[in-house]
Amino acid sequence: MSRKPELRGRAARLARLFPTGPGQAARTPFVLLVVLLLGGGLIGLLVLNSALSEGQFKLDDLQKQTKSLTDEEQALQRDIDAYSAPDALQRRAHELGMVPGGDPAFLDPNGTVKGVPEQATAAKTSVEAPLVLAPEALVSSPSPTTVVSTPAATRSVQPAQPSTPQSSTPTTPGR
Repeated sequence: MSRKPELRGRAARLARLFPTGPGQAARTPFVLLVVLLLGGGLIGLLVLNSALSEGQFKLDDLQKQTKSLTDEEQALQRDIDAYSAPDALQRRAHELGMVPGGDPAFLDPNGTVKGVPEQATAAKTSVEAPLVLAPEALVSSPSPTTVVSTPAATRSVQPAQPSTPQSSTPTTPGR
């Protein structure tokens, strides 16, 4: 049988610091620590995954809202373009009773008049249908046709269209 050699001096002092018996380090606290760390990590991942999913839902909602607002902006821009087209402006000015002006006259800084001023006349001008129609002109409900039967003949009668002037201010959707 082998016997351990006796230690002296410094080696003996160091040997006293370490246990010499068959005692093992307690495994229970170490195993408990590892289980707690793994469980905490899994719970942390679950919370992080839930937060990311919620963020993705919000992102989807915001993208849908952005798309609808972009569509509305484009519709409003089309309305603005239709109202600001030269033909549409001319037609609306004529509806308001405005007439084209004559040749202008200019004042010099010394007070003399250059040119011959002319008064605008309400001459009959033919207003053609504009190439770009105003939005309210694009949306028109078809008028119903009434059929009246008489013993002599059957004829189609169109109801009279009221001549109400259109509003000078455009209406925009959602306002």
